[in-house]
Amino acid sequence: MSTNSIANQHIAHENHGHHDIGATKIFGFWIYLMSDLILFACLFATYVVLVHGTAGGPTGKEIFDLNFVLVETFLLLFSSITYGFAMLAMHKQKINLVKLWLLITFLFGFGFVIMEMYEFHELISEGYGPDRSAFLSAFFTLVSTHGIHVSFGVAWIIIMIIHISRHGLTAVNQTRLSCLSLFWHFLDVVWICVFTVVYLLGALA
Repeated sequence: MSTNSIANQHIAHENHGHHDIGATKIFGFWIYLMSDLILFACLFATYVVLVHGTAGGPTGKEIFDLNFVLVETFLLLFSSITYGFAMLAMHKQKINLVKLWLLITFLFGFGFVIMEMYEFHELISEGYGPDRSAFLSAFFTLVSTHGIHVSFGVAWIIIMIIHISRHGLTAVNQTRLSCLSLFWHFLDVVWICVFTVVYLLGALA
C-alpha cells in the first residue's frame, strides 16, 4: 500500500472520529437543553399559580409596557436570524462572515440584556421589586432566569469569535457553534413563551 493511500486513510479516520465526537457532544447538549426545559416549565407553572397573588400591589396590566417589551422581542428574534446566517457562513467555510454575523448577534443579544436590566431597575425603583408580592417574585424569577441564560449566551458568542479568530473553523469550533446555535434558538423560543404568558396575557388581563 502506498504512502499516500495510508495518509489518506489516516485523515479519513481522523475526520470520521471528529464527526462521531461532535455528534455525541451535540446529543449531550440536547439532553442539557431538555433539563433546562424542565426548569423553565417549573418556573412557568409557578408563575401561573402566583400571578394573581398581588397582595394589594400592582398587576401586570399596571406595570408592563408592551411597546418596550416588543422592542426586546424583536432584538432577540433578529439575533436568531443573524445567528442562522452565521451558521450558513460556517458551512461555506467563510470565517470573516461567520465572525461578522456572530458580532451582529452579540449586539442584538447585548441590547436585549441591557433593556431587561433597565426594566428591572425601573420596577424596583418604583417599589415593585420581587419582595412586593408573590406575583412579582415569580415574575422576577422567571424573567431573570431567562436573562441570565441570554447573558451566558452573549459571553459564549464573544468566546467563539476569539476562538475562531485564533484557530479558524476547526471541527471542534464547528461543534461548539452548533451547540451554541441550539442554545440561542432555545432561548428565543422560551422568550416567545415569556412574552405571551407573562407580558401579553398580563397586559390584557
